[in-house]
Amino acid sequence: MPYSVKEIFYTLQGEGAQSGRAAVFCRFTGCNLWTGLEPDRGRAICRFCDTDFVGTDGTDGGYFPSAADLVDVLSRIWREGAGSAPDASHRPRRVRPYIVFTGGEPLLQLDAELARVAGLAGFELAVETNGTRRVPTGIDWICVSPKAGAELVQTSGHELKLVYPQPGAEPERYADLDFDHFFLQPMAGPDLARYQESTLRYCLHNPQWRISLQNHKLLGIR
Repeated sequence: MPYSVKEIFYTLQGEGAQSGRAAVFCRFTGCNLWTGLEPDRGRAICRFCDTDFVGTDGTDGGYFPSAADLVDVLSRIWREGAGSAPDASHRPRRVRPYIVFTGGEPLLQLDAELARVAGLAGFELAVETNGTRRVPTGIDWICVSPKAGAELVQTSGHELKLVYPQPGAEPERYADLDFDHFFLQPMAGPDLARYQESTLRYCLHNPQWRISLQNHKLLGIR
């Protein structure tokens, strides 16, 4: 199938259990919880999204006719990014290339064929999803971020990362699901300081949950 991509870039993962890890981010266009257009935000299921996933005009974005075409670009960006390090030829061990498929909602496009081709190219594959669609086979790391008002279909994975607070999506609703890690991430916006404090308090009183900060924003990277 063809793939519509907003942007592709090399950076460090800023959130959750993989925070700090070098990765190629592949941001697909489109979402099933918001159009991405500001006039529609008030009618959206998810109204707090701070990501631009509209169009294909981002860095290395575009329309890719096949999985092979997209994986060729992902491979090039990994080589250009990881290979640019001064000590690239002196690594103590081989680092497996890592892709994070994100959006928008990546599972509107990410399918088993893309996962297969990227896996054959040597990539370790991660997805960041709102959980309203099933993750295809071949994905190595599943991060689910539930949204209030949206049916949660993907109820297992490696990490559950809940933006907090969300009325109707309280942490206790998800505490018994089949995930290895449970994160609360303070909702970005004008009330961030207050939400950080309430998230901190919740994690202190409910140690199943760990706090996740958006470290890429703190570091000034993408």
